[in-house]
Amino acid sequence: MEQRPSAAPASVGVIVVAAGSGSRLGRPEPKAFVEIGGRSILSRSMDAVRGMSEEAALVVVVPAALVSAASAQLDELRMPAVVVAGGDTRQRSVAAGLEVLPPEVEVVLVHDAARVFTPPDVFDRVVAAVRDLGHGVIPGLPVTDTIKGVAGDGTVRDTIDRSKLTAVQTPQGFPRTHLVEAYALAAADFTDDAALVREAGHPVGVVAGSALAFKITTADDLERAEDVLRRQGSFGRAPLPRTGVGVDAHAFDPEAELWLAGLHWPGEPGLAGHSDGDVVAHAICDALLGAAGLGDLGSRFGTADPELAGAHGDVFLARTRDILSAAGFRIGNVSVQLIGNRPRFAPRKVEADALLTSILGAPVSVSATTTDGLGFPGRGEGLTAIATCLVSV
Repeated sequence: MEQRPSAAPASVGVIVVAAGSGSRLGRPEPKAFVEIGGRSILSRSMDAVRGMSEEAALVVVVPAALVSAASAQLDELRMPAVVVAGGDTRQRSVAAGLEVLPPEVEVVLVHDAARVFTPPDVFDRVVAAVRDLGHGVIPGLPVTDTIKGVAGDGTVRDTIDRSKLTAVQTPQGFPRTHLVEAYALAAADFTDDAALVREAGHPVGVVAGSALAFKITTADDLERAEDVLRRQGSFGRAPLPRTGVGVDAHAFDPEAELWLAGLHWPGEPGLAGHSDGDVVAHAICDALLGAAGLGDLGSRFGTADPELAGAHGDVFLARTRDILSAAGFRIGNVSVQLIGNRPRFAPRKVEADALLTSILGAPVSVSATTTDGLGFPGRGEGLTAIATCLVSV
């Protein structure tokens, strides 16, 4: 087992199962290490985990001989994870992953690496449903083909009512207590975790899956995956950069000191807020988190956190930078438009740009304008900032 650097404790854990041999694929290497468009199946399966709206504790289960190779791939993606050797069946591989999940994890998702194009919103939908319902949830799609029951001699026996059928996908999500109990009680080998959990007496619900969440099992599936990349315009190409936009506004508070763009402005009225109200810093954080698909300022740094009461913008910026870095993102550049009548920003623009650039490790440019008396900034009631950014994997 190899431990990659970990982020802050997370209540959601994701076990990515990539320990299969992939014999039906007809390739010499294990399935998870087969490349599609210049990236391995394992590498591409990480995109959805990275795109989840909240951080998750990641465990990756691979063949024992390839633990180091998998760790190297995750290092390249800058994905914090525990990499563990799998067993001789899928069920034993999941059990190995379950054993090393951090104690803080309450909701567990089990995902097949071979479903490389599963959208992040399917992960988010499963997590939300598990929390809402309090039991297991699996993504699935309606069955559209006519299904026949066939006798042992190959003759058609009956037609199955497809309205009662669902084509099941992953990630399958469960309260951790249910999944741990199911594995402790397991007396047989099941094809998926939902069957195991139901065998233990717990209900399992279904939420909408995605047509993109197909499983790569055969050579035909591999061709389908390559076709998906061609249609997305990313076959054999580097991932495109992502853009983000963030907006923040605060009213003036004459009793507070003004902190703006990470700088202290003596003699100017401050901004109202749980922290120092730095609209420039806050807008930058929202833009960066949004570009990376990692939530927003409110979900990451809520007002309930006493450590952030009165915190200055550099604290939020540094934490946001670290969140993106842990998720494998690099910041390209940030541009901010500050809107308001005061303070006069131009004399300190160079100072502000240099400070923000040093915190984020990427070029930051802040400019200021007024609204010719329009709106609350024009009436001198407060400030607004609009930030845009580029990030890349």
